Amino acid sequence: MWTGRILSGFAVVFLLGDGVFKFLQTPEAVKGTVELGYPVSVLVGLGITELICLAVYLLPRTSVLGAILWTGYLGGAIATHVRVGNPLFSHVLFPVYLAAFLWLGLWLREPRLRALVPLRNKP
Repeated sequence: MWTGRILSGFAVVFLLGDGVFKFLQTPEAVKGTVELGYPVSVLVGLGITELICLAVYLLPRTSVLGAILWTGYLGGAIATHVRVGNPLFSHVLFPVYLAAFLWLGLWLREPRLRALVPLRNKP
């Protein structure tokens, strides 16, 4: 259970910072958004979306829905990095690493998810 909370915590801390930075339109968030080919006007909406997805993920009753929402959002991030030709391991796959932390952390701390998605079949 604690391992799951720690894994989830790493992703949550990063995503919380990212959502807040986008919502507040910090210079770093503005620069990154423009470099990815998006207008600055999308920042607040992206920040709100990230914070809502995070809240849904953090509530135990809706955590699986939150992980599903994050999977979709992070899939868009992967597509964006591929579109602009960013490096594979440091940029394109970074959302995959975050999704792995979110899902593995949730799987370790949520017995209902382990029952639904077992790592091995019981004979």
